[in-house]
Amino acid sequence: QASGVQGSASVFQTFFGFIMSKALFVQMAAALQADGANLVKAGGAIFQFVISDTDTKFCLDLKNGNGSASFEENSAADVTITIADADMVAMAEGKLDGMQAFMGGKLKIKGNMMLAQKLQTILEAARK
Repeated sequence: QASGVQGSASVFQTFFGFIMSKALFVQMAAALQADGANLVKAGGAIFQFVISDTDTKFCLDLKNGNGSASFEENSAADVTITIADADMVAMAEGKLDGMQAFMGGKLKIKGNMMLAQKLQTILEAARK
């Protein structure tokens, strides 16, 4: 019975972790609804997020029109950011520096690395 409880705990942690990053992405989408034109000016690219430990994929299009946000993979992304759920949340809360996460191997970037530097601005907009 003890192993059953342990298994349930890990399922709960995975589920809870998924909710943490999903809530952050929902905040990003809300910021886009509120101020899409300015975020598109600031971003100017399609950002693909992959949460490695929950296999969550989120696309933030800050290139076209007033932008868009969706839980999907976009093959036209200019930059793909792969990070674990807890690290993504910590970065969004300002508790983890993006450059330190990258140098420490917690954050992987594929595509235009310079665009990833705009991530902090986008995360700050989502917190407002």
